[in-house]
Amino acid sequence: MESGEGAGGPGGPNGPGLRFGCASFNQDSTSLALGTKTGYKLFSLTMVEKLDCIHESETPDVYIVERLFSSSLVVVVSTSMPQRMNIYHFKKGTEICNYSYPNNILAVKLNRQRLVVCLEESIYIHNIKDMKLLKTLLNTPSNPSGLCALSINHSNSYLAHPGSATIGEIIVYDANSLSTVTMIPAHDSPLAALTFNASATKLASASERGTVIRVFSIPEGQRLFEFRRGMKRYVNISSLSFSPDGQFLCASSNTETVHIFKLEQLGPSGGDEAATWTAYVGKMFSAASSYFPAQVSGMMSQDRAFATVHLLTSCQKNVCTLAVIQKLPRLLVATADGQLFIYNVDPLDGGECMLAHKHRLFGGDDDQGEGTESEGSEVTGAVQACPSYAATAALPASGPVTVTLTGYSEDGGAKKGEVIPEHEFAAGPVCLDDENEFPPINWCHDGTGVGQARRS
Repeated sequence: MESGEGAGGPGGPNGPGLRFGCASFNQDSTSLALGTKTGYKLFSLTMVEKLDCIHESETPDVYIVERLFSSSLVVVVSTSMPQRMNIYHFKKGTEICNYSYPNNILAVKLNRQRLVVCLEESIYIHNIKDMKLLKTLLNTPSNPSGLCALSINHSNSYLAHPGSATIGEIIVYDANSLSTVTMIPAHDSPLAALTFNASATKLASASERGTVIRVFSIPEGQRLFEFRRGMKRYVNISSLSFSPDGQFLCASSNTETVHIFKLEQLGPSGGDEAATWTAYVGKMFSAASSYFPAQVSGMMSQDRAFATVHLLTSCQKNVCTLAVIQKLPRLLVATADGQLFIYNVDPLDGGECMLAHKHRLFGGDDDQGEGTESEGSEVTGAVQACPSYAATAALPASGPVTVTLTGYSEDGGAKKGEVIPEHEFAAGPVCLDDENEFPPINWCHDGTGVGQARRS
């Protein structure tokens, strides 16, 4: 469900006139993070008609910003220092720590157990509780886009990354036990997108061709589903995301169409489903496919989209996710021109999704003169004013300058003999569970093998 593909990379936005460098939904799609040339913004996604800006910083040229669920932990990387990752407690306006790496940071992924930093030819795995470096995967295949996926289920904390620079091999790595799980030969072409479902039992992938999306079982690596996005042209799939229940998968690309696929197995023969015309044709194709070459039979077994969305523009990067907002299933699409589209999804019949609302992520001043929208796509006004990072950081600290506390363990007890210096601006533990989200981060250990690590 996590969708972290942005509009740019370490070099900043990659198109003329773009005002932001990245957009990412948090792990449960309750928040949208936007990195811009003038800072970053965090939005709450609890309502369709109203978009609340819950925080705005003044850190310039942000091209990576990731929030840990609904906590106050946010990870930021800017083009001014692309080799350094900063971790903030944004509600306190304080920096928890920062880490420097040998090369440019291309992606950061996190769940309640692990924080993963992806460089072009290496991956660093940290324990998110204390930021201790647990493992460095060196000499990984060249990965200039920083493609990787980390499951949001911290009990099954799987990491997926390309196993080849020339074909679509996927390495599935257990970030908890720090061991390789399996290698999946997913595509003939290099990988373009990866995502896990919420329970980390399925992994979806797409290649640079962008015509076929495949879903595999985890940890076995067996192919479960194959969906055809299209046959007429190759496209750049920029985002894949499962629905919270894992029954649907959405895919967006540089075209105007966003596809939603339904993950359902065909019913048993002899049942009511077998009596339908669709089931009859599917059964005939399945029987006939055994007589055709593998490429032909594979094409015959692919399912078309269950639902679609047609955006107003194409040829721009976007990021999509499926979420439940106000008790109804929605498709959210954040586009590179600074807009957020929210669509209603019919989970029973699918078809063309209806636009419920459109929000401008930069307010209304610079969007004057836009063409008239279709019904139901009215534009919201400027987002609510938020305290800036500088203003928040200037607030006086409540408590002593230096505090010590015992180390954090899974059961809440103390690690024997270990005393951890606390964040200098906090009166107690740097607690990030403002919305009951785990975990707190207590301290950043020395980044051995990474470079300079600094605790604020």
